[in-house]
Order: sequence, then structure tokens, then C-alpha cells
Amino acid sequence: MQRKLRVTAGILGLGLALTACTTDAPTDTEDPTTTAAPTTESGTDAATAAEGGTEEGEFFVRADYETELAQRDMTPEGDPETPWLQMIEPIEMADTAEFAAEGPQTLCFSNASISNPWRVTGWTTMQQQVEVLQAEGVIGEFRVADAGDDDNKQISDIESFISDGDCGALIISPSTTATLTPAVEAACESGVPVIVFDRGVNTDCAVTFIHPIGGYAYGASGAEFLVENLEPGSTVLALRILPGVDVLEHRWGAANDIFSQSDLEVVGVEFTGGDGAQIKDIVTQYLQRGDVDGIWMDAGDGAVAAVEAFEDAGADYPVFVGEDELSFLRKWEDTGMTAIGLSYSNFQWRTPVLAAQMIWNGEEVPAEWVLPQAPITEDDLADYLERNVDMPSLHYAKFGGEDLPGFPDAWQGR
Repeated sequence: MQRKLRVTAGILGLGLALTACTTDAPTDTEDPTTTAAPTTESGTDAATAAEGGTEEGEFFVRADYETELAQRDMTPEGDPETPWLQMIEPIEMADTAEFAAEGPQTLCFSNASISNPWRVTGWTTMQQQVEVLQAEGVIGEFRVADAGDDDNKQISDIESFISDGDCGALIISPSTTATLTPAVEAACESGVPVIVFDRGVNTDCAVTFIHPIGGYAYGASGAEFLVENLEPGSTVLALRILPGVDVLEHRWGAANDIFSQSDLEVVGVEFTGGDGAQIKDIVTQYLQRGDVDGIWMDAGDGAVAAVEAFEDAGADYPVFVGEDELSFLRKWEDTGMTAIGLSYSNFQWRTPVLAAQMIWNGEEVPAEWVLPQAPITEDDLADYLERNVDMPSLHYAKFGGEDLPGFPDAWQGR
């Protein structure tokens, strides 16, 4: 039975037109996780909240949600010093004996884009891992095609790799799910071992699909942090990037499920397009209407702008849900606010390269390779800041490249 591969958080790099809320005073916000039910003035789902959770629908499958929440507490198999090789609940292992090969192999990579800092950080890490295997004689040529977030371009790139016929393995980070599915299936049918990572497609034909736990786990961890650190009756503003993108909907669906069963009041759910100026403007306007005690974000881009809005307003810092981007981590340390840095495990960019090596060795790999996804907490904030002290602000702390020969220069000069 064919399994549907879940879209994963690298989808933040989609080259969609970023649609944000108006910069006028906050108004009703249509939330795609709850469009079937009436909304309150602040944009929250009154019916769903009354029922005590997010409704089942296209963007919220409770069984998947519960699986991801359970996976957060599972001990991954493998060495914690190399989390990019760890595996959570590898139920099915893929036999790769038919792909065993000797000598340097050509590794091909069809990338959706490097259109945001998370992807730039990961792409740098991947290149460094490839250089290590090239020096070891495992990889010969590394061929890369960047689609620039264009589905048609990526489909053409994959077709070119197939027609060339000399890829020893093909890594694909899909730009979108449904549109790229036929291209991935065609690559599988060509006989080349296909490795899908970062984002999913609607087929299980790839030898392995690599991703961190998922969007439900991400969104729930942030919401739980706010529930644990805010007094009952406190207010929360939820800042989202885009509607209608699976992994982002998963993040909000999970958070909404937790908030609706808590004593916190979600005063608004606003789309920002990930734009710092827009984020600052929205937060400022909410502060003009009253106190905001907590901020939940479905991605860390622009987190510092939200914090600065509180500073400009002379308001107390909120309890803040951000990400492991260094600009936010440094702001967190400077302010001393109560916060958490969620992570979508940027180190996953190493895993597909190492999976290719395993496949050429004829070793088994997980059919679905789930990587750990742990947040940065107050307890380990100083450690991650120290590790990344010389890294640029848009770098992601959990990039997992400290042991690679190019560290730190490759990431500093990216």
C-alpha cells in the first residue's frame, strides 16, 4: 500500500508569492486550518475551541499529529554525536544491494532553491560533506541543478539528469509536493536510486525519504512552552508565514489544538509573509490594543523584528517561541526573556549525501528516515551560541557541521 510522504519544513523556501496581512489595524484573519467553522474577531476558531481541539481535515490528521508528538519522546537509534545519522522508529528498512557500486560515483542533486537562510545554511553543509566523500574517493562528480523555486524548472532538471543516464544516485528536494510527484516517479523508474529529503512527494518509490520529525511536533512544542510559562488568561499572538502550505498548516494545527484546550487567549492569528517590517508593524498594532503576553511563530524568520516591536513600545518582553537562527538566539540572550528556539534540524542536509554512500555500499537504509528534532532551551542556549560565535546572524545553530573540514570558514563566507 502506497504511503503518502509528508511535506517537511524545508518548504519554507517555496517560491510562492508571499501573501501577508494588511498593515492596517488587525482584522479578522481566515485560518485555513479552521475555515469550515465560524471565526472569532481575533481570527481563532470558536467552534473548534469549544470542541477542545483542531478539526480533522486536509491539513490536520490527528493520527499523524499523535505519531509526531510521540516521536519527540523516543530515543533515536544511533550516536547522539552524529544526529544526522540517527533514526527514529525505522520501521521499514530498504534493501539496496541492487545499487551497490565500486569506485567514485556521480552524485546528482535537484534542489528546490537556496531562497532563504535556512536553505543557504543547509546547502553549505551539504557541499562540505560532499567534499569529504570526494577526498575519500566515494564521490567523483557532484552535479547540481537549482530550480529557483520553479516547479517547471525542477521537472526539467530531473528529466535532464535522467536522460544523461550517468547519475549514481539522485537526491531530490522537491519544490512542491503534488506537482513534483510524477517527476520523482519517472526518476525512480529510470533505475537510479532516488533519495528524497526535506520535503515530501505523494509516492513511496524513492529508496529513502529523509526528514526531521515534522510540523506537528514543531508547532506543538512551541504551544506547550507558552502554556507552561504563561499564567492562565494570558494573551498570545500567533504569527504565521503563509496559508495553504502543508507543513506550516501542520505547525499551526498542532498549536491551535493545544491552545484551544488551555486557559490562554489567542488574540490573533496573522500572516506576515516572513517580512520583518510587516511583523514589526503587526505586533506594534496589537500592542496598541492591549497587552500581548506570548508570541508563537511558525518559523523564526523575522523573530527579532517582533521583539523590537515590544522594545519600541516600552512593553514587557513576551514569552517567545522562536527558532534556532542566530539572530534570534543572540537577541534572546541579550534580553534575558523567557524563550525557546525550535529547530527543524538543519543538519538533515548531510544525511542524503551519507545515505548515497550507504546505498552504494549496498547497506540497508530506512524507507522513511526520521531524524531527531530537539529545540534549543535556556539550558543549552549558551552552548549553541559559543559553538557558533563567529557565524553570521542568518546562520542556523543546529547545522551540524562543526566537524567538517571547512568549519567555520565555509559558513562565514557563504
